[in-house]
Parts: sequence; C-alpha cells; structure tokens
Amino acid sequence: MASPGAADRATSADPADRAFLRIVDLVKEYDGIAAVDHVSVDIAQGEIFALLGPSGCGKSTLLRMLAGFEVPTAGRILLAGRDLAGAPAYERPINMMFQSYALFPHLTVWENIAFGLKREGRAKAEVADRVDAMLKLVQLERFAERRPHQLSGGQQQRVALARSLAKQPQLLLLDEPLGALDKKLRERTQIELVNIIEQVGVTCVMVTHDQEEAMTMAERIAVMRDGRFVQTGAPGELYETPSSRFVADFIGNVNLLDGTLDVDAADHCIIGCADLRCRVGHGITGSQGMAVTVALRPEKIGIGRAAPADTAHNAVRGTVKEKSYFGSFTVYHVALASGAVLKVSEANTERHRDGELTWGEPVWASWSPTAPVVLTQ
Repeated sequence: MASPGAADRATSADPADRAFLRIVDLVKEYDGIAAVDHVSVDIAQGEIFALLGPSGCGKSTLLRMLAGFEVPTAGRILLAGRDLAGAPAYERPINMMFQSYALFPHLTVWENIAFGLKREGRAKAEVADRVDAMLKLVQLERFAERRPHQLSGGQQQRVALARSLAKQPQLLLLDEPLGALDKKLRERTQIELVNIIEQVGVTCVMVTHDQEEAMTMAERIAVMRDGRFVQTGAPGELYETPSSRFVADFIGNVNLLDGTLDVDAADHCIIGCADLRCRVGHGITGSQGMAVTVALRPEKIGIGRAAPADTAHNAVRGTVKEKSYFGSFTVYHVALASGAVLKVSEANTERHRDGELTWGEPVWASWSPTAPVVLTQ
C-alpha cells in the first residue's frame, strides 16, 4: 500500500495544466521492434513520478531517452517548454543517478560531489559552497574526507544523490535507486530520499520493478507492459481500482476469480464464479453472460469458523490449506471446492489469541460488496 506521505503529496489537479515535463507519443524501436511504444504523459514541476513494470517492459529505455543516452525513433520530449529531441546528454539540464551509484573509488566524498561542478569550470569558492550545502542536505558533513568503500550502502546512495543534485538539475532521473540496498535499509532510505528530493524541489522520474518502493515514494505511477503505459495514477488509485488483471496482479497481492456477469444494474452487479456468487457494489455496463474477473484483495476478506449471516453472496466455505505468519499479519490459503485457492490476510492485533485457525480446518471466508472490483480485461 502507499505510504501516507505519498497519498498526501498526490494532487487532484490535472497534470496537463501544470506540465513541466511532457512526453509526447514517444517511440523507440530496435530492429523494427518497439521497446517503447507511443508513450505520452505530462509530469508536473516538483512531482515524483515512477515508471513501474517487469524486466523488459521498456521503463529503462524510456529513462535513457529522457537522459539523452538513447535517440527516440519518434515523438517529443519537452522540458519547461524546451524540446530536448536534438540535445546531447551533456547539454540537458538533467542528472541521472544509477543503481550502482558510479562513485569514483579514488576520490573522497567531497571530491565526488564536486566532480561535475569542477568540470564545468566553476569558481573554487562556488564549488566549495555548493558541496558543503549538499553534504549538509544529505547529512554527511562528517564523512566528507572518506572514500566510498569506507561508507555503508545507504551512505553511498546519499553521496550519489548529492552529486546528482549539486549542479541543480531541472530533472532528476533515478534508475532503480535503492536496488543495491538490503530490505530494511531500503525501506528506511525511501523516506529519506523523498524528503531530500522534496526539500530541493526538483522534478523526479524514477524507474523501479519494486511496487512497494514506487507506492512509497511516488505521487503518481505509470505501470508499463510491452513498451506501453497500461495505467497511470496515484498509488491508491492503482491499488483500489486497477484497470486490468495485469495491474491488479502486479500491484500487491490479489485474488482473481473468473466468472460471468449474471446481473448488471446501475449500482451493483452479480458475478457467478465457480464456488460462489459475488455481489459487487458497482455496475460495469456489460452484457449478461460476458466473461469477467473479480479482483479481491486478501486483507478485505474476513475469515472464521462460523458461517456469515448471508451465505448467498460474497461468502464461500473452504479448508485452510496453508498458513503463513508474518508478524503483523497472517495469510491463510483457503482451498475451495473447485480446487481454487483464496488468499486471506488477517491482522494480528493481539499478542496471544485463543482458538486460532490452523491447517486442515473448515472455514468460511466473506467480504462486503464494496471490497471487490470487476475487471473486463
């Protein structure tokens, strides 16, 4: 799920009305095959925008076109109204931070941050002031004379960020920025990174295959598949109202129940599935009998030994096949009569619970009509 910070940063204003970076019908082909296939999006100034998708979906190719490392086959890239199509990488007001950080091992932290500024021929005093400001921003003042190998992974990541921001780019590109860190350090660094980027106010486009990272850090996310954007929106929008099976399955855990549309009214529909009839609190303007999929998140399902008051809809009986304890929650895999398995996530709100469900027990799973979403693609 998206962090509260990401949700609070998201804005309801149309990004096209405040577009700072405009990607217009962008295409990149290799030997006639499109790696990026007619992609368009408007990104606001100061926004953190994530490109999310599996390996090979085209997200890194898109980022490299923004940086100037790849030449588009077709389309336009506009930054603050300037067309970057013909501009080489070194003339673009853009900096890119790589997953490997690419720090110079023989230079100190101070010298790594100063490197780009010195190459531009800036005055010594200006370089010193800017580097000192960057060290303060990333809270590494006391590590200024250390070499990269003397730092932790998180500290190296902050040095790379400081170096990327030192030249005050209009656009910051992040390529799997936290991929080299272990899980706990990555989670802590996500918040630090967002705070630094927001403090500077730079517009940021990041690439990641980690949906939790995208949902924690970004205000909006574009989910990519086969070179195209399949859905773009705020983290909560993608999670709660996915537009397709692919997005529903890629963002978080989900149960996907295939069925047919039995009833379609303005305020609800009923889907006939193999093991149950599912009532959903919205209509879909479909035709009776059409094939659809019900997307149901595990944490929106209740589980217990007793049957719910209404078993006609949104309730199914099964057997606990697997049980996995994750500390804050437990996941049950409930085997249904058809052979399908329903994942149910239950929060562990108490340290000790009497009568916990266990393997092999018959149980009932149930949910409200507002919990599922019907997908037609």
